[in-house]
This record gives sequence, C-alpha cells and structure tokens, in this order.
Amino acid sequence: MNFLMDPNVAYLLLVIGFFLAIIALFSPGTGVLEVGAIFMIVLAGYSIYNLPINAWALVILLAGVFPFLLAVRKSRHWIYLILALVAFVIGSIFLFHSDKGATAINPVLATVVSVIVVPLVWIIAKRSIEAINRKPDFDLESLIGATGDARSDIGRDGTVYVLGEEWSARSSSRISAGSRVKVVSREGLVLIVKPDQEI
Repeated sequence: MNFLMDPNVAYLLLVIGFFLAIIALFSPGTGVLEVGAIFMIVLAGYSIYNLPINAWALVILLAGVFPFLLAVRKSRHWIYLILALVAFVIGSIFLFHSDKGATAINPVLATVVSVIVVPLVWIIAKRSIEAINRKPDFDLESLIGATGDARSDIGRDGTVYVLGEEWSARSSSRISAGSRVKVVSREGLVLIVKPDQEI
C-alpha cells in the first residue's frame, strides 16, 4: 500500500473517483460506475488522510466548483469554464506539500489531467442538462383526431399505424386489419380508436 502514499497516485485516484461519480450522477445505470467511484474515493481518502494537505489549495479547488456550475448553466460559458480550469489546476498542483514545503504533485500531471477532465465533465453535464430540459419531439396530444390504418384486428387490443408510428390500440367495437381508424382518445401509450367513417 506504499504506492498510495505517493501524492500523484492519490491525486489521480481522487480525480478518477470524482469523475466516475459525476458520470454516474448524470447517467445512472448498472451501479458499476457508482461502485468504481466509491472504491477510488476510499483509496484516495486513505492517501489524503496520511498526506500533508495545503488547506488554501483545497479551498481554491472547492471554489472552482462555482464557476464550473455557472459554465454549465450560463450561455457565456467559456469565461466561467476558464476560471474553473485555472482554479482546478492551481488547487491540484498545490493540494499536497512535501516535508520541505514544495509542491508534491507533478505540475505537468495536474495541468494535463485538469485540462482533460474539466472540459470532459463540462460536456457531459451540459449535454445531460440539455437532454433533461428538452421538450419531447412528439406531442402525444396531436394523436387525438388523427387517422391511420389498423395493422391487426382491433378489439381489446391491436396495432394501428398513425402519424408514421405503430401504436398499441383498443376499440369498443371490432375493427378488421387494414381498415381506416380514427383516434378518439388515449390511455398512456395505448390509443383508443374507432372506425373512420370519412373514407
């Protein structure tokens, strides 16, 4: 476990752990990312507990979160993203110190990792927020009153082709496959149809 006492290793474990945690936050799934994030953060935590930290560098790192969040939310994101990147680079380089007071993390490593990770996380966060706020491409209410074709016999269930899509359908009266139908209402994603008399 001596390798965990290397400040560069601790830094990389911390960055990877938070990166996995952020990806897991924006794209929850199997739990593999969450487990990986916890594992990396626990290893990094062990290292950090046993290494000397510059409190002011940690404050700069944490302060970098605010311009980063503004970069995700605001239209003039480049200014905030650059501020966040500068804060992360400075905070990363000076996060740990050696016994002699010098920086313990390789400045090139901290700069390269920050320049790769910060924009990558920004892209993931930005795209995820855009997807959450995006209006549906298809308005289900536009189905009411639309006409289409019965793809199968329709009674308690069946399939219709309406507005370029196949839908599950139900009707109070039996409708034969190939007949024209009109949508009168819907229950969730099931269309309630009747024979279309306007043929």
